[in-house]
Amino acid sequence: MATRFFNLGEGTRAELARRWELAREPCPEDVRGPRLLLLLNELTWVAEPVKRMFREHRVATARTPRSVMLLPGFGAHPIRMRYMARQLEKAGHTVKRWGMGYNLGATAERFFKVEERLLDLFARRGEPIVLVGWSLGGVIARELAKRHPDKVAKVITMGSPFSGSPRANNGWRAYQAIAGHRVDEPEFEAEPAVKPPVETVALWSPLDGVVNPRSACGWPGERDRAVPVRCSHMGFVYSKDSIDRVLGELEAV
Repeated sequence: MATRFFNLGEGTRAELARRWELAREPCPEDVRGPRLLLLLNELTWVAEPVKRMFREHRVATARTPRSVMLLPGFGAHPIRMRYMARQLEKAGHTVKRWGMGYNLGATAERFFKVEERLLDLFARRGEPIVLVGWSLGGVIARELAKRHPDKVAKVITMGSPFSGSPRANNGWRAYQAIAGHRVDEPEFEAEPAVKPPVETVALWSPLDGVVNPRSACGWPGERDRAVPVRCSHMGFVYSKDSIDRVLGELEAV
């Protein structure tokens, strides 16, 4: 392994070293992520497909079907939101992916691509789109709504760290190492705490082991409403409570 590392080009080694330094940056003393016990509880998501075999999630038919785009969290692929998508579709909503693969950070290229995706969906559907963003996906959804409020019907964030310090979570070091930039320095202009000019609802959980609940809940003026759910951070995309809340918010558009 060491030999392979030294065979890397000088530029590659320098970039790896830079990202390592980003991951080693100190955290402000007054900023804390969720407790370690809650973080360890996040590992239970691996058993979810088995648990799902022994329960039924009944979904009521939507009175007014909506067009929805799902935005995955950092490090997640859209397939992680497939179960949620199926439940929303079962209710009669039209659900679309964000048009890319893994979400590996708030880069300019990624933001502009999902922005093009929103514009394309709006043109094809002929109606404003509801944006449902998980974690970092929700932060991106808020910025999209600020730029295109006429094309977004509503923003629903799930465990998204839009309020307070972007380091108030247990994933910011991994983010900086993988994305290649500081978590509070995205590659596009953004003010996460500023509320979009459309209805914005924040789902948050006291059991979240990744993002500080206060960061995901926000303060009055940073969102229209904050809705508590009881699930882990990973559970936002598969727990019955979370999905039922999203379905309810779609009915309330």
